[in-house]
Amino acid sequence: MSGLELLSDEGYRVDGRRATELRKVRGQMGVFNQADGSAYIEQGNTKALAVVYGPHEVRGSRSRTLHDRAVINCQYSMATFSTAERKRRPHGDRKSSEMSLHLKQTFEAAVLTQLYPRSQIDIYVKILQSDGGNYSACVNAATLALVDAGIPMRDYVCACTAGFVEETALADLCHAEESGGSSTLALALLPCSQNIALLQMDARLHQDHLDTLMEAAMKACKDLSKVLDNVVRQHLQEVSVLIRD
Repeated sequence: MSGLELLSDEGYRVDGRRATELRKVRGQMGVFNQADGSAYIEQGNTKALAVVYGPHEVRGSRSRTLHDRAVINCQYSMATFSTAERKRRPHGDRKSSEMSLHLKQTFEAAVLTQLYPRSQIDIYVKILQSDGGNYSACVNAATLALVDAGIPMRDYVCACTAGFVEETALADLCHAEESGGSSTLALALLPCSQNIALLQMDARLHQDHLDTLMEAAMKACKDLSKVLDNVVRQHLQEVSVLIRD
């Protein structure tokens, strides 16, 4: 294979992982007191911060108000220092708008919006450091922030990427793997029901390989749900100790 070898003959990836192995994931809830909910997550070298405000009265035009459910408002941004390429990233650029829309669609499928008619829930997510899987890190951070805010959901929303390299499905891609020209799939899953909140492909893929790639992404999402659940349980223990003290 020319250039960077994404998968060695022994089956190891550029960062030493096996094909279906996740990057190291670390999460923390309640990082901002000013927000109703907040969370920080690291997936490998990708770092994301999410804050949630609401439910509150719909801001702006009253025509946006939905009388049977809450409006989900999502805004995605990247810090100037998040990549090696230092450049201003305006909030309204095409990529940010597209990512914001994907996050909105994802959480509309998971949040029990019917419990909060004529209200609005704001989800703000920022990438602090980018090394692949930005959408996934944003979804996982926002899920923890929504739990921190006490907003009911059907299930955890867990997201992960998967790619096809040399006839092998790889889970949780880093930047080098995403940039390697392989077909990349991003999946957001509600693990208990196995309902898909969002599915996106960014390149053509032969139909024969789709099931293998989906299986790798779904397994990664289920593994991530266990990690997120541990973060939530750890946070609840810490809060319980503070209340008792």
